[in-house]
Amino acid sequence: MEIGVPKETKDQEFRIGLSPSSVRVLSEAGHQVFVETHAGVGAGFTDQQYQQAGGQIVAQAAQAWNRELVVKVKEPLKPEYQFLGKGQLLFTYLHLAADRALTEHLIDCGVSAIAYETVEIANGKLPLLTPMSIIAGRLSVQFGARFLERQQGGRGVLLGGVPGVKPGRVVIIGGGVVGTEAARIAVGMGAQVQILDVNVDRLAYLETIFGSRVELLYSNSAHIEEVVTNADLLIGAVLVLGRRAPILVPRSLVKRMRPGSVIVDVAVDQGGCIETLRPTSHTNPVYIEEGVVHYGVPNMPGAVPSTATQALNNSTLPYVLKLAHRGIEALELDLALAKGMNVSNHQLVHPAVQEVFPDLVD
Repeated sequence: MEIGVPKETKDQEFRIGLSPSSVRVLSEAGHQVFVETHAGVGAGFTDQQYQQAGGQIVAQAAQAWNRELVVKVKEPLKPEYQFLGKGQLLFTYLHLAADRALTEHLIDCGVSAIAYETVEIANGKLPLLTPMSIIAGRLSVQFGARFLERQQGGRGVLLGGVPGVKPGRVVIIGGGVVGTEAARIAVGMGAQVQILDVNVDRLAYLETIFGSRVELLYSNSAHIEEVVTNADLLIGAVLVLGRRAPILVPRSLVKRMRPGSVIVDVAVDQGGCIETLRPTSHTNPVYIEEGVVHYGVPNMPGAVPSTATQALNNSTLPYVLKLAHRGIEALELDLALAKGMNVSNHQLVHPAVQEVFPDLVD
């Protein structure tokens, strides 16, 4: 099969859909991989490395896009819509619940679009979302600590504190993969950490990891109101598969946070769980609203593209191989991959996304 790997066009998105080692595996399996020139440079991969792995370097984006299977990292942006067409397989993160325009275009153009974030194995885990969730969770505290610095508009609080001065307080809404990894870093920095989640079993599991180092609370409006107003760093880590994240922190509560506090919402690519937060970019990552610093970069792992590309490929390559070997028929043999299908043959087919856009369902 011919596989295209275009250069990412999202602001400062330096990850790439396939690493040279993945290209080598595909080439050795008899497939042709066409990589847009310089697509991997930001992640530390040269055109020469791709050529040595058996890939072909193409000069134009269209030459990478015009293939049976296109492997990306982030969703197509509007300038890329022209490259999408019927009979094409697109394999990438999509997050359609927060992007009606892209959803409509994918339906109209007839492409078969498989979203990494909805590939789901039998135990309910999301194998292609997890590696980026781990990275985003860890980065959320790293970025939060940075923007708490006074020169960045923050309160001037050191999360770990010092002897004689209490540490900063980190509040994490959501105890899944993102929340757990955020807590690991925050605890490691010496911060006071609180995690809220609606799943009591998950809270019990988190207790086995963190013990008394983290305060674990059941997530309800009363507890959220109680802890958010005292947070130096608030991290949104709520995921609802295929759907928009619910708004759990309204503007009225953000107003009550201390000036210079920081909000990082990792769920921003699914709409975000904090009312005042909107998508930003690596070029302009923050803005201040209600006196609070808001960070809403939807492609956070793009900040560490070398690590992120390798981690992503470790998980995606087995599925890319199945698609390369069998095309769309691979979904009949792999239920997890089938659950990743969001749009097919001019139809919106993923149940969760259908609930978000019921008027787009025939």
